[in-house]
Amino acid sequence: MRYKNALRTSLAAALVAGAWTAAGLASGPASAAAADRASAPSPSSVTTEEPATAGMLAAMRRDLGLTEGQARVRLAAEKTATAVQAKARRAAGPSYAGSWFDPAANRLVVAVTDTRASSAVRASGAAVRLVRHSARQLDAVKARLDGMRAPAGIGGWHVDPKMNRVVVYVVAPAASDNDVRTFVDRARAAGPVVVRETPEAPRTFSAGTVGGDPYYTGNVRCSIGFSVYGGFVTAGHCGQAGAAVSGWDGSAIGAFQGSSFPGDDYAWVSVGNGWWTVPVVLGWGTVSDQLVRGSAEAPIGASICRSGSTSHWHCGNVLATNETVNYSQGAVYQMTKTSVCAEPGDSGGSFISGDQAQGVTSGGWGNCTSGGETWHQPINEILGRYGLTLHTA
Repeated sequence: MRYKNALRTSLAAALVAGAWTAAGLASGPASAAAADRASAPSPSSVTTEEPATAGMLAAMRRDLGLTEGQARVRLAAEKTATAVQAKARRAAGPSYAGSWFDPAANRLVVAVTDTRASSAVRASGAAVRLVRHSARQLDAVKARLDGMRAPAGIGGWHVDPKMNRVVVYVVAPAASDNDVRTFVDRARAAGPVVVRETPEAPRTFSAGTVGGDPYYTGNVRCSIGFSVYGGFVTAGHCGQAGAAVSGWDGSAIGAFQGSSFPGDDYAWVSVGNGWWTVPVVLGWGTVSDQLVRGSAEAPIGASICRSGSTSHWHCGNVLATNETVNYSQGAVYQMTKTSVCAEPGDSGGSFISGDQAQGVTSGGWGNCTSGGETWHQPINEILGRYGLTLHTA
């Protein structure tokens, strides 16, 4: 992200002046050796800061149909649920079968296979649901599907803790295709699987060169995800390692230092040539620019918002985690699915829940006129892969 002139600096300067003073300017690119040695970082702790600005609340009113009071209550409850997740999972032990945020009750729900774990889970602050299959069992079924070759008519699959099943998505126009039906039959034979239809096949959201506040790699436009010390993270399908990157004004930013797609969909870009990093997600005038204070993963069911250079700022809910998405270029694993819309050019952009970074936009189906669904690659996986440190306020 770049704030090189006074106009662009004005939106973020007041927010991050203290952070700049404490952290200084961005450091140089992390070395390959450091990246190889790095282990996955622990998510930043949830802060006690106000979870959202007035602009964030306005976007939640628009996209989620909430009143301002309901949005404030929900954000506070989601912050609590995010903090409770790890403790509740430990309390459930081997009977753990997944968890999600229930917006009707404003509470984290933890599924367990053994009633003996219920008391300890409730003591952690979560509600309990008794189910048949453990998370370990369902993850094993999903792993079997990950090892199968999926035809183009299969959109993807993930473990759904609320259904206590692995959900396989079939692209509606291809539902009667012989290869699709064969895959579905094999999937059902692998374990507890349910099949659902999706109206469109997933696609990535890169675009040819147009206007906006993007970054460019050749004639491809994508969106910046999150600032890290030394650069920013984005989607892997936007460029290969070594590819030069230019900014909204056409000047050189740096280059892709690492990139993976398919299999993964993440990358990081070095920053130099007068550019620097700030812990801010653009609100595009729809909401105020949002400070990034950490990267604690929001639970299924929590609200989440996205910023991108085409459709700008939109919000929705977390629908699934650890989903395998079957793009035409190949499968991508460990993705998070949301009800937030996106459009070409939004690829690589920021997903944020409250003030916590969640991931970078990968792809989806639909658009921001008729609606749709979008996947993001979780931020903590990217940081761990490349040995990067998220720039936070």
